[in-house]
Amino acid sequence: MTVHHLALRTDWEAAQKTGEYRISTLGRTLDDEGFIHCSRDLTQLRGVHTAFYRHVTEPLLILDIDPTGLDIRLDNGFPHLYGPLPTTAVTAVHPYTA
Repeated sequence: MTVHHLALRTDWEAAQKTGEYRISTLGRTLDDEGFIHCSRDLTQLRGVHTAFYRHVTEPLLILDIDPTGLDIRLDNGFPHLYGPLPTTAVTAVHPYTA
């Protein structure tokens, strides 16, 4: 199973320098929310885009995440990562186009 996360390109670039990603959703960090919001599929990802990112003009990326060894729990049908996302758990990065 792969889960996905919608990320600003600049946030992902910063994470690559530190080795971990700590953004939950636009303008909210892991420390703010207590988890990193993820999606099971592209339908959920589009919903996240509509709810949080539709006005963003900065390039967005889809992070494909291997959940092995990560504390991911389903909350209201959405996978949430409880803890930082190691950049090594990201198996692919794709541009997001609405």
